[in-house]
Amino acid sequence: VVMLEGPIPATENAFKRSGLTMSQMDIYEVNEAFAPVPVAWAKALGADFNKLNVNGGACALGHPLGATGVKIMTTMLYEMEKRGARYGLQAICEGGGTANATII
Repeated sequence: VVMLEGPIPATENAFKRSGLTMSQMDIYEVNEAFAPVPVAWAKALGADFNKLNVNGGACALGHPLGATGVKIMTTMLYEMEKRGARYGLQAICEGGGTANATII
């Protein structure tokens, strides 16, 4: 289960490095490799569920092997443009318990 929590410290690190906070994010896309991942991420970081995977996650839309990162980044960018959003955060777990987070 700990392997699925990689997006949590990755997000904390992205906030630390950028000087931004969760409250400044307009939208977040968190990879849904397994359904509990975005839920655990949101609960651990105090995220607003109304801003999380607003068009559905991988359980609803699919999880393209080798292309998940570009899929959720593209989804986030289009949604940010549609909303006139300033900041968006993408977090994605990877093999072996690693993860990354990107703030746009």
